[in-house]
Amino acid sequence: MIYLDNAATTWPKPDQIIESFADCIKNAGANPGRGGHKMSLAAGRLIYKARQTVAELFNIDNPSRVVFTGSATQALNLVLKGFLKPGSHVVTSSMEHNAAARPLHFLKKYGVEVSEVQCSPMGFLDPIDVEKAIKKNTTAIVLLHASNVTGTIMPVEQLGKIAVNYGVKLILDAAQTAGLLDIDVNKLNIDALAFAGHKSLYGPQGTGGLFIREGMEFVPLLQGGTGSKSESLEQPVDLPDKFESGTPNTPGIACLAEGVRLITEKGLEQIRRHENLLLHRFLDGLKLFKEIEIYGPCDPMHQVPVVSLNIKDQDSSEIAFVLDSVFDIACRSGLHCSPQAHKTIGTLERGTVRFSFSMYNTIDDVDSTLNALDKIITEMF
Repeated sequence: MIYLDNAATTWPKPDQIIESFADCIKNAGANPGRGGHKMSLAAGRLIYKARQTVAELFNIDNPSRVVFTGSATQALNLVLKGFLKPGSHVVTSSMEHNAAARPLHFLKKYGVEVSEVQCSPMGFLDPIDVEKAIKKNTTAIVLLHASNVTGTIMPVEQLGKIAVNYGVKLILDAAQTAGLLDIDVNKLNIDALAFAGHKSLYGPQGTGGLFIREGMEFVPLLQGGTGSKSESLEQPVDLPDKFESGTPNTPGIACLAEGVRLITEKGLEQIRRHENLLLHRFLDGLKLFKEIEIYGPCDPMHQVPVVSLNIKDQDSSEIAFVLDSVFDIACRSGLHCSPQAHKTIGTLERGTVRFSFSMYNTIDDVDSTLNALDKIITEMF
């Protein structure tokens, strides 16, 4: 199979990830922090090292500010529902994934005001428009780093400076960029960073996390066992325990850390260079088909390796089905859990066919996909 659905989750997973999972289950299968025996201590060390590894990737000064979650969606719910209060005002974009858009919509019912800044049809966000939307009661700018529909990269550095100037928090959804773009939480002035472990960090599904900058205080979504201060019915106030109730996904977190180490060894620049090469070749090939409409920047310098398209008036699901069943090419069709983005680019009614690349894809994968699209178009028209 040619797998081009990496924006949903990366595949294949590296051998190191699979080996790490088996090793954890075999040698550190106990509950971390829930006992003094050797296996429990080994599990605790794995999670501690994972926290350090993630902190190094994002230039986080204090690893305890990294909270592990089951997904970027869970991380965003944690910070949005914990931090925002009735009367708070939030500025967001018209390209957001439902991971942020739905919690924000939910919070409107409880007195949180949300201003959605319109992006261009290519998915670009103008920082000036964000600045104009800020009010006296603005609490946060909530933004994705790159669109999972068009791949468009948002101007996070400029928005971080705006956030600092106005004294508001920058909450960033890095589901599509963690492990692909250089993310320095200090340089970019990020107050809360939500990331997925199973995309460009190459960990398993069910992993993710949230960085919370010191001084950003809010209530946790969950209370329960943390392995610390068990004598008290009050939830611990120290991070990460404050936000990590319940048994952690130790094997998943260990694999996530292994994925981060793999990314670090290969180097973000090398990974980005390879994926840009694939993206450039794919976009150049698509532009030769007059029947294909491409959405987004169509420029590797301004997007991650995600491409959405449609073929004339054909149903996106039908195209994806033919690619899968006839050509053994896996992609995704529909709205990609981002209806606001599809409203922005004008594809809400039909969705798009989305292709997304990883460091394990090849030039042959790109050429085979272009050939398949050529055959589909020839057959249809």
